[in-house]
Amino acid sequence: MIQLKNVTKTFQTKHHTIHALQDVSLHVKQGEIYGVIGYSGAGKSTLIRCVNLLERPSKGQVFVGQAELTSLSHASLNKARKKIGMIFQGFNLLKTATVRENIAIPLKLSGVSKGEIPNRVQKYLNIVGLQGKEEAYPAELSGGQKQRVAIARALSHEPEVLLSDEATSALDPETTEAILDLLVKINEELGVTILLITHEMDVIQKICDRVAVMEDGKIIEAGSVLNLFTTPNHTTTKKFVNSLFEERLSSSFLKSYQSEGKTIKLSFVGGSSKDPALAMVSKKFNVFPNILSGHITQLKEHAYGRLIVHLQGEQPEITKALHYLTEEGVKVEEVSL
Repeated sequence: MIQLKNVTKTFQTKHHTIHALQDVSLHVKQGEIYGVIGYSGAGKSTLIRCVNLLERPSKGQVFVGQAELTSLSHASLNKARKKIGMIFQGFNLLKTATVRENIAIPLKLSGVSKGEIPNRVQKYLNIVGLQGKEEAYPAELSGGQKQRVAIARALSHEPEVLLSDEATSALDPETTEAILDLLVKINEELGVTILLITHEMDVIQKICDRVAVMEDGKIIEAGSVLNLFTTPNHTTTKKFVNSLFEERLSSSFLKSYQSEGKTIKLSFVGGSSKDPALAMVSKKFNVFPNILSGHITQLKEHAYGRLIVHLQGEQPEITKALHYLTEEGVKVEEVSL
């Protein structure tokens, strides 16, 4: 649905050339929610603005559906953009217009018939849960409600693709959760493909099917969310994943367990997180597990957890226990000091 091929974007200042994107290639499949994550300055915002050509790439090609946007005339590009909705961190609502007018005015400007506009406005206000707020002004709304208006406005053009530019970054955790649930609903019920950028790993965790990690204008790692959680390769990816798990145990604390047995990190992936594999270890082998820290989180479709465990016992029994855990689908890593 969305494809970037070898996209490069440079900005020229008085003294420097800024390489915002460097030979970036990306493929978002129809009907999925694809996340792009990176720290500030990684190039995320430039990337998403290149998808609808708010920023025109210096090199490379951009495809949305069957159209190569980078080769279109101005008129054809404007037509193609009608299939691409976009929501922003700052909402971008007209302060002197009501909720109804904030959705109706863009529809009128884009050529939707006068008779169709009221139906579109009400339909998408219902979808985002803002019935009864039609005549309210932005100043009377909460941040989450303002973002819902912005989402309804984007959907009212009935796009095939929805771009989300840090749409939850200005919201509190509870409101963020509600907006993320709404995006999943839009994806599942309307079939809209969603590409979002964020610097928050919990956004990726909760709603994305696949993810790309950016740094210095490049995609440094990409794949399914589950794969990136379980086998992150790049240091930056590991930092993002580790940000969801509090495993900061002091060396002195860990050393107190080193005299006898072994301290290990266990990663429970997918269905293995439901099985009592660790509990079975003490029944099957002459070892005694002691959980030092742990956390299980829910990805969009899988559970994923980590435990730091000390296994007390003789080395041969510990070896058999670790082999058993591996066979049960648990990833085992020795904790080094």
